Amino acid sequence: MRRRGPIPDRDLPGLIHAPLGRDAQIAAALLQEAGVAAKISPTLEALVMSLDDNVAFAVMTEEALRSVDLRPLSAWVEAQPSWSDLPFIILTARGGGPDRNPAAARLSKVLGNVSFIERPFHATTFISAARSAVRGRYRQYEARIRMEELDDGERRLQTALKAGRLGTWELDLKTKVLTTSATCREIFGRGPHDGFTYEDLLRAIHPQDVERVKDIARRAIETGADYAIACRTVWPDGSIHGAEFRAQLQRDRIGQSVRLAGVSADVTERLQAEEQQRHLNEVLEERVTERTRELEEAHGRVLAEVSQRQRAEEQLRQAQKMEAIGQLTGGVAHDFNNLLMAVLGNLELLQRHVAGDDKAMRLINGALQGAQRGASLTQRLLAFARRQDLQVGPVDLGGLVTGMADLLKRSVGSRVAVDVTIPERLPSVLADANQVELALLNLAVNARDAMPNGGTIRVELKEAEQAEEVDGLARGRYVVLSVIDQGLGMDAETLQKAIEPFFSTKEVGKGTGLGLSMIHGLALQLNGRLKLTSAPGQGTTAELWIPVSTAAVPELQQPAAIDSRMGDVGPRRILLVDDDALIAMSAADMLSDLGHEVVEAYSGKEALALMDRGTTFDLLITDYSMPGMTGAELVKAARDRVPGLPILMASGYADLPSGVEIDVARLGKPYTQEQLASMLKKLL
Repeated sequence: MRRRGPIPDRDLPGLIHAPLGRDAQIAAALLQEAGVAAKISPTLEALVMSLDDNVAFAVMTEEALRSVDLRPLSAWVEAQPSWSDLPFIILTARGGGPDRNPAAARLSKVLGNVSFIERPFHATTFISAARSAVRGRYRQYEARIRMEELDDGERRLQTALKAGRLGTWELDLKTKVLTTSATCREIFGRGPHDGFTYEDLLRAIHPQDVERVKDIARRAIETGADYAIACRTVWPDGSIHGAEFRAQLQRDRIGQSVRLAGVSADVTERLQAEEQQRHLNEVLEERVTERTRELEEAHGRVLAEVSQRQRAEEQLRQAQKMEAIGQLTGGVAHDFNNLLMAVLGNLELLQRHVAGDDKAMRLINGALQGAQRGASLTQRLLAFARRQDLQVGPVDLGGLVTGMADLLKRSVGSRVAVDVTIPERLPSVLADANQVELALLNLAVNARDAMPNGGTIRVELKEAEQAEEVDGLARGRYVVLSVIDQGLGMDAETLQKAIEPFFSTKEVGKGTGLGLSMIHGLALQLNGRLKLTSAPGQGTTAELWIPVSTAAVPELQQPAAIDSRMGDVGPRRILLVDDDALIAMSAADMLSDLGHEVVEAYSGKEALALMDRGTTFDLLITDYSMPGMTGAELVKAARDRVPGLPILMASGYADLPSGVEIDVARLGKPYTQEQLASMLKKLL
């Protein structure tokens, strides 16, 4: 991947502005003696002109800044990119430190990243401060690279989503209420704001296809099989088109069927081509039949074999096409998860090396959140193909929100305040705690993005009573989780489309358009509702209504702590197999950090050669998708050599290809060091 901002491959200079006395010459001499490049700026204007991304730090004397216009310098500091925080070293007079000198203290507000050294100072102190500034600057360059790599990956994923041209729909089996996206309605010739009910859908299906559509839907509801069908549709203008539906049955917590949810696509060209092919086949068959009658005595059999061969070849081409699509989907998921594995693994280990450096930790945490967002996107895409069951149970929303307060404040940044209001007594709700936490975090980030100039986000909880069923929200008691911002707000048209999948008001690369749609889907699964109210210039209020639970919240048991060094299993020799050197290095670093001895192999053949030479291992960790020999083939060969060897399969695929049955432990990529340690504890 191309790096727009690589780490400089030369020594970065420190700028010096000390116009009075010999301070500038002394500072420059000390830096050069310590091997740090130095450049003297005789005026503040010259220093500002020299500031850029390739400067390590700046040294200035307090008295040089007392009676000059600091606005150009302040403007440069404010205009730094998000990854940059240039270090400044201020030389103050004796007794003039920031705790006793208000003028010096004010420089902290203007310059941001400031270190003060009182004169006279020891040369070692000055050199130590300069070297610390250089190290901090290089960490900023490394963070810049990580952030740019994540931005590139998200832009590619967003482009792929739009290129798919998929519409989404959801049918409530009890009320027959049909919810569709604008793209889905467009497939049926409707406008983005046109109403489109279940009855409208049935009327839009070609009369010759409607019973077949109903039968397949009925079979999917009765058996739970995947719903997949292509049919002809009739648009309001009378033109004939084609649509393909794919969906899965969703059940409630007691196993009853509640809705069908899936995607739709315009397949007009495909159906037209198939219709033309059928017509051509019919014409061809008629001609073959006529010709066969003419040559029946000498030739009926040769023509029949040719016809059968043509049909067999067509079926083979179709099967190969579908297989290629499946391989492409799995390959993209595998490669994307591998990229995230390398990013997350290295960032997680890097955190330990910058402990105590708040700026570096903040940058790393930002990069981690971006990578985790990418992993979440992969899971969201997979959720459209197969639904993942919720872990529903009694949840204390008050405790959940209280526990997330610090995370919310860190996630929205210092320009936005978070105000949390929770009543003393609230009933528990019936929900999936992890999904509610993710929903709250998504709503808070959306609120932050709606306030580019900063502001306050209010998070409130309250109990509400629904007297009668309104808009699909049943009668009963609810706890309402509200996230209120003071941002730009949305007009009526934008508000109507806000929960549609892939709809986003953010620029490309800044959002996926899946956040609100997933929260909306979660609310429906919990028999609740997501309510949005907004107006331009008046901010937005998002309310997540969740039904009250009749059961008490179970008392939480503290899980046993996992040894951060060994995972409670002691040091072991581990054979790590992955054809991607970047992924292998990341995983090996995790295992070594846990205290284990790691031997790396980059193919199944290389791994088996190590075993055949008599090298013994306590555990084999292998990827599935590798050239030459897959992980499944390696597992079989390794088991033939060492029958009792524990094996862990780490794969970027959501599921292994059909027909592959492997009796080994599984760990999906990307994974964290804690997840890896937990799995090692189970296996060893």
